[in-house]
Amino acid sequence: MNRWKSLLIAVAIAWSFASQPQQCDAGHRQYYSSWTYNPTTTYYYTTYYYQPTVNYNGYNYHYGIYYPSQPRYVYYYNPHKNYYWGRYDLEGKDGKVYSILKEEDRKKNLDDISPDAFPKPDEMPAIPDSTDGTKIEPVKSVPQKDMPPK
Repeated sequence: MNRWKSLLIAVAIAWSFASQPQQCDAGHRQYYSSWTYNPTTTYYYTTYYYQPTVNYNGYNYHYGIYYPSQPRYVYYYNPHKNYYWGRYDLEGKDGKVYSILKEEDRKKNLDDISPDAFPKPDEMPAIPDSTDGTKIEPVKSVPQKDMPPK
């Protein structure tokens, strides 16, 4: 009987360690899923997972949306606020790759956003809701084999 009791105690201890929130290192604080094609809307999307703080438990997410008809850009969409909030320029140079929309220009439908509303590209923005200034990893960090065709 002592053997089973010892085993149950060992399992309980292991479970308590496993259920504790784990501190995330910089390499896992943010990542992108593989690209998925949506045949109804004819676009590809990747889910951008991020942690606003280093010891945040779990992940928040936004989407990166790639339209083959606009092969230069990946548009970032916030599904919680239901709007596009910026775009990544796949042809950007020297760190000038991201355009953040002003609050008033953020819309649910991309067709409702004037191309002129996107400012000149600049550096990648900070991770959403973060306070430490860590930049979003660019979408092109997704492995090339998973990138949608141009």
